[in-house]
Amino acid sequence: MKFQYLVFALLLGLGGLLSCVTRTQKQEVDPPNILLIVADDLGYEKLGCYNGLSSSTPKLDRMASEGILFEHAYTSPVCTPSRMSIYTGTYPMTHQYTRVIPIHNGSKEAVNFSRWTTYAQLLQQNGYRTAVTGKWQMAGLEFHPQHCASAGFESWCVWQIWKEGRKTTRYRQATLNEDGRIRSDIDTRFGPDVLTDYVIRQMQMAQAEGRPFCIQHNMMLPHVPIVQTPDDQSLGEEASLDNMIHYLDKQVGLLLEAVQKLGLDQNTLVLFLGDNGTESEIARITSKGEVKGGKFTLTDAGMHVPLIAHWPGKIPPGHVNSDLIDFADLFPTICDLAGVEIPAEVDIDGISFHDLLFGKKKEGRQWVTAGYRGDYAVFDGEWRWHHVAQKLVDCRNLPREVESDLSSEEAQKARLKLEEIANNLLSSK
Repeated sequence: MKFQYLVFALLLGLGGLLSCVTRTQKQEVDPPNILLIVADDLGYEKLGCYNGLSSSTPKLDRMASEGILFEHAYTSPVCTPSRMSIYTGTYPMTHQYTRVIPIHNGSKEAVNFSRWTTYAQLLQQNGYRTAVTGKWQMAGLEFHPQHCASAGFESWCVWQIWKEGRKTTRYRQATLNEDGRIRSDIDTRFGPDVLTDYVIRQMQMAQAEGRPFCIQHNMMLPHVPIVQTPDDQSLGEEASLDNMIHYLDKQVGLLLEAVQKLGLDQNTLVLFLGDNGTESEIARITSKGEVKGGKFTLTDAGMHVPLIAHWPGKIPPGHVNSDLIDFADLFPTICDLAGVEIPAEVDIDGISFHDLLFGKKKEGRQWVTAGYRGDYAVFDGEWRWHHVAQKLVDCRNLPREVESDLSSEEAQKARLKLEEIANNLLSSK
């Protein structure tokens, strides 16, 4: 009898081992595709699913209803520090970029990615086809032609902002650099349309090669200048920010449709986010009140952006998550999803929200960070501390926020806690 139990136990253990091997092999053979869509200058308040009332965003609203909407995603209020946090998984206190690299003025400055490990480098090393599009605010390609490759992207189709001593355009007669050459076949096309086609082509190529893809689609919309979209032209409508956002929404819909048509929707995570707050001097109306301010400011309107995740069959539909998310968290989350281990020597600040994507409970982060023009903010969901400006802002009734006079005991406690966090972050770097 003991012998029979022993045989049974051995068989059971062997079965478990084979099951584990099978799961591991399947993960190695069939890791998920990742499409990260980053809008340029789009705060949370412009989307209908975030209670926005001014713009029409039916595709994104549906994406949220079919996936998960993160209510409290935060980043720095301009593009370079925000994107550095995405690529490197670090806070502004760590990477120290708190201003826009002035590529639009012909600057030869460039982020030295040999000093950093990016999520794209790690995924590329693990068999992913990596690509990036659109807004590349890390260096001027005229002076650093292989800069996208140095960040870990195998292919790119990005706006070359500076060429032959002048600033170029992104919308009409766009100057797009694809894998080292300027596209000469797109003069009559709308730049964002070209990028959408490029993303679809990259997905098709990865599928044909039997490789997973990770594409960071840096949309050029809805950044100024305010221009007529192709839809505006066909309908005879005036150019407006809301119309540009509606066209952006349409492009996202086309990409979701392409993922489905390629039969990849069951194995493709699509993430949509904005890189920083909306650039607008006009107050935006939401069902919760007016949102004032935006890009260029360490305010809720400048730092608070949309984050929507879509993965049919994997992410529970219609879920709203209230945890704080920092842009540094995208790096470890993407690596977790891809099954890619982050080397021990790679020092990141981000915390993976992998489990939150699938509706699992875990202890969320307690604060998020942002940086702009040498100042840093730490926000705990209720209070925001500005480290250099030495001010505390009461954010308990957003979108309304009020600078605190520190007269209350509650405000004093908040200040001490957040100031200590900021001091520790800066002293450790």
